[in-house]
Amino acid sequence: MKQIEISEVGPRDGLQSIASIMATEDKKRWIASMAAAGIREIEVGSFVPAKVLPQLADTAEIVRYARTIPGLTVAVLVPNLRGAQDALKAGAHKLTIPLSVSETHSLKNLRRTHEQVMEEVRGIRELLNQLPENERPSFEGSLSTCFGCTLEGPVSEEAVLRLGESLLKAGCDEVGLSDTTGYANPAQVRRLIRLIWENLGRDALNGIHLHNTRGQGLANVLAAVDEGITTVDSSMGGIGGCPFAPGASGNIVTEDLVFLLEAMGYSTGVDMSKLMEARKILAAALPDEPLYGFIPDAGLPKGFQYAGSESPVLA
Repeated sequence: MKQIEISEVGPRDGLQSIASIMATEDKKRWIASMAAAGIREIEVGSFVPAKVLPQLADTAEIVRYARTIPGLTVAVLVPNLRGAQDALKAGAHKLTIPLSVSETHSLKNLRRTHEQVMEEVRGIRELLNQLPENERPSFEGSLSTCFGCTLEGPVSEEAVLRLGESLLKAGCDEVGLSDTTGYANPAQVRRLIRLIWENLGRDALNGIHLHNTRGQGLANVLAAVDEGITTVDSSMGGIGGCPFAPGASGNIVTEDLVFLLEAMGYSTGVDMSKLMEARKILAAALPDEPLYGFIPDAGLPKGFQYAGSESPVLA
């Protein structure tokens, strides 16, 4: 039985893309409820200036709180060295820096060229190396817009490989593939995964971030896990996208992803009934925001069985 880790990105990718600002205490309850449902990694925020993303101004407090939840990997996005310094002070377990393969998007998103982002990566690696090895957070370089860009259009797969290699040389522990703008299709997902593994090594890539903007999200998940990807990002209720990429709406719905994987025999460790309790907290905290998903409306089918469980759901 294969284990797939679901990395919940709603508290970061979800909240950064909506107008509403969730109260700090509601965020804490939401994160705790998702962890209680069995989600073991949550990207709880981003260390960016509050004037840029006021929705995430309380990230340091949220990280400190999330650190108290046993067994939870607390992940954050950092745009630069300053963000990494703040993340270390707060105690994050995992840092992700985004590098847009589309340089136009990089300038829009981070106001940095590719080489300037690499300088930030080198600075962050130097910072991490000052810590004892067993205290260093994991450090991922996310290859954003790697399947296509709403600003530039098609993106070269050669550029994806070249920048992935550069991120690893600059100091990232691994890279991730990110369909920032919802361009990907299953054949493309398979090609890029194989390209990275064949050229950079099997350990260079473990996770993928996919959007459902054009309805390909779950199909792309199937392609990724069939190839051997072991971590998939998703957002409760499908909230989020990218505020700096026009039309980049539609994260994969966590609730639907759990059902898909468990129904196919992949173990996620997530309890759907408890996940629905977490969704209630989200809905109450953001009453004006639409939440998406088929499973929340339809429910689990009678007789549904979680991977590895001998007890079917009766209703």
